[in-house]
Amino acid sequence: MNEADWRTWAEQMATGLARVDAELRLQWINPALAEWLELGPRSAIGQSLGLWLDEAALAQASRALAEQRPLQWRGISLVAASGREITADIVLQPFEDGLLLEVHALAASLVTSSPLSATLRGFAHEVKNPLAGLRGAAQLLQRRVDTEDLRSLAGLIIDEADRLGALANRLLHHDGAAQLGPVNIHQLLERLSDLLQAEPSPPQLRHDYDPSVPDLLGDADRLQQILLNLARNALEAGAHTLTLRTRVEHGLRLGERVLRMALRVDVIDDGAGVPVALRDTLFQPLVSGRADGTGLGLALSREIAHEHGGELRCTSRPDETVFSLYLPLERAHD
Repeated sequence: MNEADWRTWAEQMATGLARVDAELRLQWINPALAEWLELGPRSAIGQSLGLWLDEAALAQASRALAEQRPLQWRGISLVAASGREITADIVLQPFEDGLLLEVHALAASLVTSSPLSATLRGFAHEVKNPLAGLRGAAQLLQRRVDTEDLRSLAGLIIDEADRLGALANRLLHHDGAAQLGPVNIHQLLERLSDLLQAEPSPPQLRHDYDPSVPDLLGDADRLQQILLNLARNALEAGAHTLTLRTRVEHGLRLGERVLRMALRVDVIDDGAGVPVALRDTLFQPLVSGRADGTGLGLALSREIAHEHGGELRCTSRPDETVFSLYLPLERAHD
């Protein structure tokens, strides 16, 4: 992509983007970020990044530039021209002789206490009875069908109903604390593959596993739910091919923390991509790109990632959307 095409693409983004030079002065800003910071895109050129960030954050940005390494912050405050504070997640990436600044402004409900857990407990209460009926019907089918393949599919329904029932019970039990234990992520991904192959029109699956990935400490049912949500989301976006990829990363920065060793699980699809209008609110409760969508799947997935000390991120363009789940590994091996 040449410079002109890149700028055209960036100016259409709902995500706030800016480029700063080696002196941390603004070279370019897209309309979305200019609007949040109450700046004129042209008059802002030459302003110091220090007008928006405090001294500690500015020092970290200088260090990231000097060391040519990416930097990520969660929940950092930016100061608009009027003095109004904006809380945002920020990513700084080395770019040519300076840095590319990516800003995701957070809604006020996510900055303070999120209502998501209460919403999910209500949802969990509502699904318990349908799950019980689903399980009972699957048991009847399992006893009446003649072939082993059909009995196996009925057993898959029963197992999933039990897993979702247990998940609902934990969400309903005060704070729904995670049940931690050793988790083999590849077993969860293979389980996901089995579930997807049982779909009426199963996608083509590709596996790109790092065999050196160790077990992690987590709640297997909840992590399985993240993977299932991501795959369902891809299929609903028209994906025909899913790639499931695992990697180990070292020195990963999540907000103000640096993880010595982390697992990255990528769910990559060839669907239509995330609409530009939804990219900044994609993980918020009740946000959906479909008329019949609940907007809970991705919000739940990010909440589960956070309770594991991890993060869920997305990059998207037509024909290639990547949801990346990051989970700490050092907790399982300290």
